[in-house]
Amino acid sequence: MFSWFNQTTKTERLTFWACFGGWAVDALDSQMFSLALPAIISTFALTSSQAGSLASVTLISSAIGGWLAGALSDRFGRVRLLQLTILWFSVFTFLSSITQSFTQLLIIKSFQGLGFGGEWAAGAVLLAEVMRPELRGRAIGSVQSAWAWGWGGSVLLYTLIFSFLPPIFAWRVMFAIGLLPALLVIYVQRSVPEPITKKEKNKNILIGFGIFSPKVLRATLVGGFIGLGAHGGYYALMTWLPTYLKTQRGLSILSTGGYLSVIIIAFGCGCLTSANLQDRIGRKKTIILFAVCCVITVLSYLILPLSNHVMLVLGFPLGFFAAGIPASLGTLFNELYPAGIRGTGVGFCYNFGRIASAAFPWLVGNMSKSMPLGTAIGIDAAAAYTVVIIAILFLPETKATVLLSTQKND
Repeated sequence: MFSWFNQTTKTERLTFWACFGGWAVDALDSQMFSLALPAIISTFALTSSQAGSLASVTLISSAIGGWLAGALSDRFGRVRLLQLTILWFSVFTFLSSITQSFTQLLIIKSFQGLGFGGEWAAGAVLLAEVMRPELRGRAIGSVQSAWAWGWGGSVLLYTLIFSFLPPIFAWRVMFAIGLLPALLVIYVQRSVPEPITKKEKNKNILIGFGIFSPKVLRATLVGGFIGLGAHGGYYALMTWLPTYLKTQRGLSILSTGGYLSVIIIAFGCGCLTSANLQDRIGRKKTIILFAVCCVITVLSYLILPLSNHVMLVLGFPLGFFAAGIPASLGTLFNELYPAGIRGTGVGFCYNFGRIASAAFPWLVGNMSKSMPLGTAIGIDAAAAYTVVIIAILFLPETKATVLLSTQKND
């Protein structure tokens, strides 16, 4: 599974580890917040609505940051934007630790989100342009698995800090440590070359809107729907699954370290499997395969009369298949656009889906008023993944696409 890495050049390897590290610390900082949220609620005496707004503002600002960073990387270069976004979200994670009110934390989280979304966009385009076409899918999909490492790191950090400090101080220490990933910027600056030339950079004043030109409009619209379905299915499932398991199945397994470990491992394995399939059978077939498996698994998990033991076993494939689609999107979206607007296109397609997908968890809540919650989740998530299957049929296979006219590898 990892033998492909021996075929990479020095430049490809250095770029891979820079992007892998950036995405891992992205996950570390992001998951620290969800783990520390109960302590934050207690510290500031937040209502459920206020707590939810902290998560919502981060999601929305990260989507905006992804599109903005992608567009700016077309103008100023991939490496520069990768450095800026890593530094940005690390600093604002640290600043979260010294906030003294809900309002201050809300503002800081909104700024942090800009860097969080921007790092993925800048890093995905950078890696796609540096890697050779025959290795691109495996490289980008493997970088997506870095989320599992960052997620696992946040759980370990949370366990360690909250074991020795009272919650009112522990969450602040966690966020303060979030400044350390900024050191990754030094590595990026010293080791990673810029892949695009001055000639390939976007000089248009209206950066961010070239993806709506007639030549690429179809790719933008279809890519947006793919992002919508991929994120919609994930959020519909993960938002309501804990409630379903606890209230309707009498299980509270998602609060245990063991089940969380299964989900994290399943996510990483799904990303790595998707990474290898992309370069073997193509981008379209990989996405369709994982989307179909998502539909089957979700419906089986939530609608069929399964025993609790079988449901626990199915938890692994549930996380496995859900991870495989996002792991494929970075490769596909990069290969749909020319260099001058590639960052903009990747940032838009991925992050438009993140914002619009908020409708799916809302639909589950409304549908559950007239049907069992498990049925509502299953129908909603299956519909979202079906959108992915239908939309991908309107795009060409992009495997082996050459992204730049010049190779920077050595």
